[in-house]
Amino acid sequence: MNGEADIWAVVPVKETVAAKARLSDAMSRHLRGGLALAMLEDVLTSLAQARGLAGIAVITVDVMARALAHRFGCRVLTDDARAGHTAAVAAAARTLAAEGRAGMLQLPGDIPLVRADEISLLLALRRRAPSFTIAPAHDDFGSNAVLVCPPSAVPLTFGDDSFYPHLRAAQACGITPLIVRQHGIGLDIDRPVDIAAFARLNSRTHTQTFLERHGLAQCAAGGAVA
Repeated sequence: MNGEADIWAVVPVKETVAAKARLSDAMSRHLRGGLALAMLEDVLTSLAQARGLAGIAVITVDVMARALAHRFGCRVLTDDARAGHTAAVAAAARTLAAEGRAGMLQLPGDIPLVRADEISLLLALRRRAPSFTIAPAHDDFGSNAVLVCPPSAVPLTFGDDSFYPHLRAAQACGITPLIVRQHGIGLDIDRPVDIAAFARLNSRTHTQTFLERHGLAQCAAGGAVA
């Protein structure tokens, strides 16, 4: 199924003071917050350039994330923004469903290599509703992009091992899931080793610039950066 539809992207964003706790041994809280915002800017840049989206919503109560969202012309949602990834996305799905939107594309804010053409492909490949399209993390554990049409067609539950549970959830709702593997979408940054691997790619991203500016590219080698 191709063509335009009323599909909204939603990006849940933690408060920057609590961002990327798994990186606490590698960098200070201040730098983790800055890294989270740099990655979010890369994700929003690609979403803004993608074809087929009716709009973008950022789910957050963080002041700096809200300012960045507004700069991109995004809608800001706050319902359950402090209740975790799963609750925030569920609240957004309820909002979009109540508005009669055709679908919801969920992406995290920590996939800075995501490209606009990857997002456009997910949208172009979607099947007739009710449908469920998913792009997993590179290790087939996480669910890095999920397109649900209509927004509440399948309950979403996120975590370290959500990909296969999401496939089963779609099947339980009578929907055959469509799996679309995408390199940029599949690479998220959660651990120091992820930062080192990302930095070696020398991408033209806000995240790469941030890492180089603060000397973080080699943080996986050991030692925290203040």
